[in-house]
Amino acid sequence: MKTVIIGGGPAGMLAAIKSAEEGNSVTILEKNNNLGRKMLITGKGRCNITSSLDISEFINNTPGNGRFLYSAFDNFNNKDIVQLLKEEGLEVKQERGNRIFPVTDNAIDVLNALLRRMRKLKIDIKTNAKVNKIIVKDNKAIGAIYNEKEKLYADKVILATGGLSYPNTGSTGDGYKIAKELGHTINNIKASLVPLEIYQKDECKKMQGLSLRNIGIKITDSEKNKLIYEDFGEMLFAHFGVSGPVIISSSAHLIRYKDIEELLKNKRIILSIDLKPALTKEKLDDRILRDFNDLKNKQVKNSLDKLLPQKMIPVILDRLNIDKNKQVNEITKEERQKIVEILKRFELTISGFRPIEEAIITAGGISVKEINPKTMESKIIENLYFAGEIIDVDAYTGGFNLQIAYSTGYTAGGSAIGDGEFWQLFSKKVPFNEKRC
Repeated sequence: MKTVIIGGGPAGMLAAIKSAEEGNSVTILEKNNNLGRKMLITGKGRCNITSSLDISEFINNTPGNGRFLYSAFDNFNNKDIVQLLKEEGLEVKQERGNRIFPVTDNAIDVLNALLRRMRKLKIDIKTNAKVNKIIVKDNKAIGAIYNEKEKLYADKVILATGGLSYPNTGSTGDGYKIAKELGHTINNIKASLVPLEIYQKDECKKMQGLSLRNIGIKITDSEKNKLIYEDFGEMLFAHFGVSGPVIISSSAHLIRYKDIEELLKNKRIILSIDLKPALTKEKLDDRILRDFNDLKNKQVKNSLDKLLPQKMIPVILDRLNIDKNKQVNEITKEERQKIVEILKRFELTISGFRPIEEAIITAGGISVKEINPKTMESKIIENLYFAGEIIDVDAYTGGFNLQIAYSTGYTAGGSAIGDGEFWQLFSKKVPFNEKRC
């Protein structure tokens, strides 16, 4: 049987590996000049391969149609990708948050391990091959046209072109257009796992580059006093607002909140940061009181260094309207209580999401209602399969989205379509000079 795979990201590569392991002749068509460009920037260039959580927890960490993935995760899980990489000479390690990375801390080593496996399986890789359309006959996918006129015929076509995030890596939404032309529904494409913009930009600019660790966050609808998301971990201030792991994960929830765009416009969505989640207000007050007693002859701006990063102190004092040059022994009990309150609840008003070009992953895509979850085959076009970010599934940070790519790719690559006679029959009818897999 002959398989053509459109897209050479992690989903496409795993589809190719599985299909070739089943004894099929496999060709990857990749529009870039090399495979896995987006994989190379994941995990800040280190590649967060997957998560060490039990695979059952992956569904809970996939707010975008997670239940669709039961079969795919069962077919190929986090232990399977680790084993594959180990067989190709790459060991992994576990870090905080159950994240799995290569021991080398270099994403290129993950890519090279997959490329080694593909070379062993004699997978044909055609780069600089931009697919324009999928060839369909009698409602069956039979190949692809690339670079405007080149044709490849096959028994099975797998579309794994990614989404719209990080378009400079090649994820420019080509696959959505191809699938839509074939009758598939493309659900609303939105940025997910993306930094957030804040109304208080002046304050954020003053703290730009500041990373806060071990903080708690809560995002609420202020009018309903409804909690939308809460988390603990690390965040970062930027000139436009906030970023970092807990912020990026929160965006996956926020985009799904009803009427979110209208609520953002009306300044109803509040980010509350607990800078000292390990301390109660009483213990925090005791801590500040001890520090003030030790530093009573200093200015207040020089008395909070043990509790706060230097960049944040003037912002906090300005918020509270406390003179930065005031002596510590002049601070009233009421002012001290205000400091406690703001350290436990530093609030910012969210104004929106950063552009989809800055998103880690795309929410939306080909409707899962039109895909067989056990095989990843289209319910509209026979012998057409989908894998990876092009499908309307998305998860939190932590290696879950890459695992979705591996699992859906592996499932699509391993799904049988019959004995392959259809391609052989059709190939006799095409001109001699047209290329085949």
